[in-house]
This record gives sequence, C-alpha cells and structure tokens, in this order.
Amino acid sequence: MPNTNIDAIEPVASSNLVANSNIKIATFNLFNYLEPPFAFYDFEKILSSEQWQKKQKWIVDYLVEFEPDVIGFQEVFSPEPLKQLVQEQGYPYFYVVDQAEVFDDFICKSPVVAIASKYEITEINAVQADPKLVQAMGLSNDFSFSRKVLRASIDLPHIGICDCYVVHFKSKRSLIEHEQSTELSPEKNIIEKLKAQVIGGWGSSVQRGSEAALLFTEMISQREQTGRPMILMGDFNNTLQDGVLTHLLTNTLRFASAFDVNAYLEKYCLNDAWDLFQSTDNDTQHIDRKPTHYYGATGSVLDYILLSSEFDANYQTSLFEVSGYDTYDRHLINPIFERDGESTDHGVVLVTLSLRA
Repeated sequence: MPNTNIDAIEPVASSNLVANSNIKIATFNLFNYLEPPFAFYDFEKILSSEQWQKKQKWIVDYLVEFEPDVIGFQEVFSPEPLKQLVQEQGYPYFYVVDQAEVFDDFICKSPVVAIASKYEITEINAVQADPKLVQAMGLSNDFSFSRKVLRASIDLPHIGICDCYVVHFKSKRSLIEHEQSTELSPEKNIIEKLKAQVIGGWGSSVQRGSEAALLFTEMISQREQTGRPMILMGDFNNTLQDGVLTHLLTNTLRFASAFDVNAYLEKYCLNDAWDLFQSTDNDTQHIDRKPTHYYGATGSVLDYILLSSEFDANYQTSLFEVSGYDTYDRHLINPIFERDGESTDHGVVLVTLSLRA
C-alpha cells in the first residue's frame, strides 16, 4: 500500500495563482477511496480496475464542473492516487495527517481526511485535544479523535492566512454489538440487543459530541493566538440541530456582561454557511436545504461548512459573504449507473465566498 505519512506527500511547486473576488470551498466524502488491489474492511471489497477508473472519473468530472478552490476530503484510504488526481486538476497543495490501518497485508480500515488547495498551504497540523479539558469532561486519559482532525493554514486571496479544519466525526454506529446466541432464548437475545443499542449508541454520541467540543475549544485557542479566520468542514455524522453538536454554533454566554459579549464573542463564533447564505440572498428564503445523506428514504444533512465572522455579511468588518451554496446530489436522488455507479453515498457541499464591495 502507498506510504500515507504526511512527510511523503509534499506539494509540487505552486504556479502563479491570480487572486480573485470569489473563493469556493467544498467538503467531499469520497466513500471508501481505495486503490485496488487493496480491500476496504473485508477481503471481498476490492474495486476492479474498471470500477476504480470509473470512480476516478466521477471525482474529476465534479472538480471540472464546479471548480472548488479548497476541498476537504473524507474516507481517504489511498492518498497518493488522490494527490496525483487533484494535482492534475490544478491543486498543487495536498496533505493528510494520518494513514489508514492495514491488516492481513491488503485489508484496510480507518480511512483518513485530506485537504487539497489551489492556494498555498503554509502550515499543516493534526489537532490535539487539550488533556486538561479531556480530564475535566470525565473522559479517559487516552481519549483521541476517532479520526485525526486536520488543520491547514491557507493563504487565501484578500483575507490572508485562514485556518481550515477538516473533520470526520465519530459515526452513529454503536460501540457495542450483541451477536445472536443460540444459547440464549429469543427474548434474552432481544433484551441484550436492546441494551447494546442503547448503551452503544449513546457511547457513540458521547464520542462524537466530545470530539466536536474539544475541537471547537482548540479552534478558539488558535483564533486567540493568531487572529486568523476559521473554516470548519467535513462529515459531522450528525445534524447540527441535534443537541450532541449544537455547541459548535454557540453564540450566547450566560453570566457575562452584555458589553463584553457584544465586544468580543462574535469573533470566536462559527456560523453555518447555509444560514449565512440564506441571510444574504432574499431570493433563497423559500428554498429547502437538500439532505447530504439518505438512510433508506430518510434524508438528513450530515456534511457542513462552518465559517467565522470574516465571512458573515452581517458582521461589520467582514471581508466576504456567502453568495452561493450548492449540494451536489443527483447521484443520490437520480443515479445513472454508467455515470454514478462508483460515486459516493454523500452529497458534495460547496459554498461560494464573494468579496464584499
């Protein structure tokens, strides 16, 4: 399997990129991006050469049509082929901060996140949770993000260095599974399955919510030190309206003076790009937000791009506003096998940031 350590994935020399008044940011779950002959999770799950080329073409077709400037990827098993693909499409900067696990020589698990950019990435890091906060939350001392969070500092036009975070929070898959036992009665098996689902499901929620809270506090600390704008993008594996993740949009404080709140708080808050788009374009008020994932017939928004105040048109000193918001989902709602057979099970979210006049 290709070496996926970040040290082995250096950017090629950057061409002279012309700064313009629009910047496009996308978050893109690639759904088991793994080059054959490696397998994902199970020895039978190997893409054929034809399937792999089809998947590669699908990704290229999206990049050519929508032309994002910065892309946060999830579910990356094979970073080297992805690096080559994006560089051929005009993205000289590509990084990961982790590598997938390999067992039995060719079976892979634990895919990672990645970032590609047309603009210079000046610094790259894996975000570390604050041990003191981990302890204060009552979590295990060996707590870690289920997937390492990537922070890339990108030199964007007009606004300068911006800290972009790419995440893939813990899934809703239960931490505990009960296997059917012939030694137990049917009722006892149901009871054990119920227990596993309740406890295991809540355990996943605790992990996911803890990851979001610890990441947000690290973002606040980074913002305090550098003053840089912030972008958080990725597969959240949860809706923001769910109480597990609502703290990512915290914009009020209890027991703090109104003067201090008005003077300082907004600088450290994140905003859902969809909400910012709705607030700046009256013609979109009636448009419903498209789901980015479907479980059976039920759709939900799991993929998000959150932005700091520099991208909020209602913020007095903001430089950009959200002028466009697109969820690419035709492969989910009207798939054509020849075109979409090896695509992804998520919609691709893209926001357009426009320089304010």
